[in-house]
Amino acid sequence: MAPNLNCRMYEKKFPEIDNPVMIQVKSINPGTCAYVSLLEYDDMEAMLSFTELSRRRIKSIASLVRIGRVEPVMVLHVDPDKGFVNLSKRRVSEDDAAACLERYNKSKHVHSILRHVAETMDVDLEELYIHVGWPLYRKYGHAFEAFKLIGTDPDSVLNSLAREVEEIGDDGHTVIKVVPAISDEVKQVLVQNIRRRMTPQATKIRADIEIKCFELDGVLHIKEAMRKAEATGNEDSPVKMSLVGPPLYVLNTQTLNKEQGIEVLNKAISACTEEIEHHKGKVSVKTAPRAVSERDEKLLAEELSEINLGSDEVLSSDLDSEEEEDTGMGFSFKYDITMEDTTLGENRE
Repeated sequence: MAPNLNCRMYEKKFPEIDNPVMIQVKSINPGTCAYVSLLEYDDMEAMLSFTELSRRRIKSIASLVRIGRVEPVMVLHVDPDKGFVNLSKRRVSEDDAAACLERYNKSKHVHSILRHVAETMDVDLEELYIHVGWPLYRKYGHAFEAFKLIGTDPDSVLNSLAREVEEIGDDGHTVIKVVPAISDEVKQVLVQNIRRRMTPQATKIRADIEIKCFELDGVLHIKEAMRKAEATGNEDSPVKMSLVGPPLYVLNTQTLNKEQGIEVLNKAISACTEEIEHHKGKVSVKTAPRAVSERDEKLLAEELSEINLGSDEVLSSDLDSEEEEDTGMGFSFKYDITMEDTTLGENRE
């Protein structure tokens, strides 16, 4: 018999009133309401009345509710006996929506891992939630936070989980025995899945600065300032400084700890500033250290490419100008000779 792989994400069977939840619109009843599924509660059906769509006058229902749309809404009423949940879209604030989306993304990640373990080990998903997922929600606020710890130190988290089982003793009486929450085999698969799917990604931190030094050997002083900046890096956050185009430079680091990366780049800027000011130079921070995306990195690469291309064009233009000047001098020389020959000819006559 195949294991049951359907289960709600949270221990409570129904959402609480005045709490935001994530829904997906399933169908629309013209003129009255939309029927939706509660994504965090095993797709339980709920109702979203059209009167709760917006605080403003509704000109088009289609612009506010559409089949397949996933979004946060507020819980207005819950009837556990009838399994009835009434929702509101207009009462969700931006902060509520952001918090709901963040919680849902974490819960979905946890749910995906537990479901895969249940399917792999042929156990019911709800059993995993009862013995692992929900206890971790209670202890850590969210199982996602516990899973992050499991990735580095699984025993400290999972060994604290236990469950009670009934056994028949030697005397024939029922005995309650406390055993680990999950078997070693299930534990091993769970840890492997968490480590594979929750490996932290390094964050790229970048700062843009200008360095100017007009003293004698200013270029050498700038290079030394760059070395001092890079020396502030460490194994967890190595610092790399590169030239974009004088006087603009970029400081980069990659780290698992965003705050630490920003702090390291700030120290790098301070070290660079101290060194260059010693030689009467100046450092200006154009953009303070901040986390950057792949798109930002791509734009930087394009910017560097354009600057290099521009440099090549300038160099080519300079060479052409030199050739033109040489050619002009040649014509002038020939012209002078011709004039001189003519003059000499006239004199000879």
